[in-house]
Amino acid sequence: MTFFEQVYEVLKQVPPGKVTTYGTIARLCGRPRCSRAVGYALHVNPQPGVIPCHRVVNRFGYLSGGFAFGGIDVQKQLLEQEHVAVNADYRVDLAKYGWMIPNQKA
Repeated sequence: MTFFEQVYEVLKQVPPGKVTTYGTIARLCGRPRCSRAVGYALHVNPQPGVIPCHRVVNRFGYLSGGFAFGGIDVQKQLLEQEHVAVNADYRVDLAKYGWMIPNQKA
């Protein structure tokens, strides 16, 4: 399985109503220093409706400014449809909504 395939398989496990980070996905794929490669894998997501790349935020909880499938406002809308609160500054509370993030609630 390629790294990108691993990324997609991990991301499919993130449930609706939760978010995770690029670094968490990289760590769960066994490549903790490959956060940027995770971002690129999401940018070329072959199945946007199946692989929920909108559930990935940066390590501080901020949405991606370069969200590949419609922009940051579309990412915000998709998360809010899943009952994830997004602040006015496009940040998600990782303590509340984080999935598999070290030192956070799962």
